Amino acid sequence: MHAYNRLPSSGHTTPSPPASPLRSPRYRHGRSKGGRFTPVGPPGRGNLPHRLAWLLLSVLLRRQGIFLFAPLIYISGMLLYMGTVSFDVVPVIKHRPAPGSLYRSPQLYAKLKAEMDADNSSADAISTIWKTSHKGGDWKPCIKKSSEGLPESNGYICVEANGGLNQQRISICNAVAVAGYLNATLVIPSFHYHSIWRDPSKFRDIYDEEYFVSTLQNDVRVVNKIPEYIMERFGHNMSNVYNFRIKAWSPIQYYKDEVLPKLLEEKVIRISPFANRLSFDAPSAVQRLRCLANYEALRFSSPISNLGDILVARMKERSVKHGGKYISVHLRFEEDMVAFSCCVFDGGEKEKEDMKEARERGWKGKFTRPGRVIRPGAIRINGKCPLTPLEVGLMLRGMGFDKNTHIYLASGKIYNAERTMAPLLEMFPNLLTKEMLASDEELAPFKNYSSRMAAIDYTVCLHSEVFVTTQGGNFPHFLMGHRRFLFGGHSKTIRPDKRKLAILFDNPNIGWKSFKRQMLSMRSHSDSKGYELKRPNDSTYTFPCPDCMCRTNKSDDSKS
Repeated sequence: MHAYNRLPSSGHTTPSPPASPLRSPRYRHGRSKGGRFTPVGPPGRGNLPHRLAWLLLSVLLRRQGIFLFAPLIYISGMLLYMGTVSFDVVPVIKHRPAPGSLYRSPQLYAKLKAEMDADNSSADAISTIWKTSHKGGDWKPCIKKSSEGLPESNGYICVEANGGLNQQRISICNAVAVAGYLNATLVIPSFHYHSIWRDPSKFRDIYDEEYFVSTLQNDVRVVNKIPEYIMERFGHNMSNVYNFRIKAWSPIQYYKDEVLPKLLEEKVIRISPFANRLSFDAPSAVQRLRCLANYEALRFSSPISNLGDILVARMKERSVKHGGKYISVHLRFEEDMVAFSCCVFDGGEKEKEDMKEARERGWKGKFTRPGRVIRPGAIRINGKCPLTPLEVGLMLRGMGFDKNTHIYLASGKIYNAERTMAPLLEMFPNLLTKEMLASDEELAPFKNYSSRMAAIDYTVCLHSEVFVTTQGGNFPHFLMGHRRFLFGGHSKTIRPDKRKLAILFDNPNIGWKSFKRQMLSMRSHSDSKGYELKRPNDSTYTFPCPDCMCRTNKSDDSKS
C-alpha cells in the first residue's frame, strides 16, 4: 500500500504528497548554462554609485537576513540619492564652564542684596554662635614646669628662624624642644631677612626676651651669645661653625643619633634653616617643651602687647551693645597672595598685568618655566583661591551676623582696596582695622615692620568672640591653637568650606533663603569642629589637646 494511503479507500482520491519546501532565494532564479548564479539587477552600465549600490543589494539578497540590513539600506539610499548630508559642516559645541570655576560673586551679591537687607529674621548671632560643648568636659592649660636644676650642658645650638612671624615662632618653639631634649644651651634664635616680608626685626623687637629666658630657666638654658673662648676656635666667625642641613619633619631620634655626637665633639653647631625641621609626632617630653615655649615663654614685647591691649579695649568699647563681643577676620587678599594663588577675579586686563608683574617680582621664573600649566578654574573649584572682601561679607551675612556687628579686619595692604573693600564696608559699616583704631603716632614705631604689625593683629584676633579664617597658613593655625588654650579647648573659629563656597558663589539661580541655609549649616559645622584632639602628625600649635591641656573633670592637673 502506498505510504500515504494507509486508510481504506472510500471512493475518494488518494491524497497528494506534501509540497516541496521553498527554495532559498539564491535558487529562485535561473542558472546559466555553466550552473553559475546570475545576480539580480538590470544589466548594463551605470555610474559608480549605482554599480556599488546594486552590488551591495546583490550580496544582501543572497542571505535571508536581508531585513536586518534594512536600516543600512535606507541610510545608504539617503546618502547616495538625496544628498542631504554635507561633510563640510562641523557642529559647533559650546564649552560650559564647570560649576565653581568662575568668579561671579559680584553678580550674586547684586541679586541677593535686596533680600539680604530686608531679612530681619536673624537672632543675635554673635551671642548664640557657640553651642557645642565637649562630651568629656572642658579643657584647661596643663603644662608642668621643672623645678630641679639642669645638668651640665652638652654644648650650644644656634638656629636661624626663617619666614614670617608665625613661621619664625615654629622655629623658636622647635629649637627649645630640641635643645632641651639634647641637654644643650640654646642661643637666642636669629631671624632671617626675607625679600617678601622685608622685616629686619630681631628677637627682642617682637618678643620679651628676658621673660623668655626666665620662664625656661629650669627646663632649657638660653643665652644671648656664645662665649668668646669658644668662638675663638672659629675665628669669631659663625660661618665657620659646623652647619647641619636637616630634612623637613625629621624625628627627634635623628637629633639624638646624628646631631648630638657632633654637638659633643664641636661644643657648638648651627642648624639653618630650621623651620619645620622637627616632626610633630614626638615623645611627650618633647611636646611638653613645645607647649611651654609657645603658650608660656613666648609673649610679645611691651610696645607690641601694650598697643594690642589698647586696641582690644577699643574694640570692646565699640561693640558694647553686643556685650563687648566682636568678630575678627583674617583676610588674605594682599597683592602677593592674589598673585601667588594664580586665581582670576574681576579686575580685567589691569589685574592680569598687576599679577604678572607681582609674580615675576616675588618669584622670578617660578610661574613661567616651561611646562608649567596654570588652571585658574581648577584652583577655584579646589577651594584654593583667597576669599575676596565681598565673599567674606556675603558669607558672614548668610551666617546670621547683621550689619551692626563690629568686625576687626586683620590684613596687610588689600589689593585694589578702594574697589574691592567697598561691598564689605557696605554690608558691615562697623568694620575696623588697626589703622582705623590707632592714631598715626601710635602706629608709627611699627609701620615699616611687617612682623610687628602682624603681632598687633594677632593680639586683637586672639581676644575676639569669633575668629574667621579665610585662607589657611601659619597665622590662623597658631591662633586656633592659642584660642583653644585660652577658651577651654574650643577654638571659637569659623573655618569655611571653600570648595562648597566656590559652587554657591557661582550659582546664579540660588535664592537668599537657600543661600542662608547653607551658610548656617557651615557655621554649625565650624562650631562642632571647635573641639579637636591632636592626631599623631597634627601640629601641637594648632591642637594643644591633650599635650598642653587636660580635662577639667579629671583629678590629674598636670601632664609630663
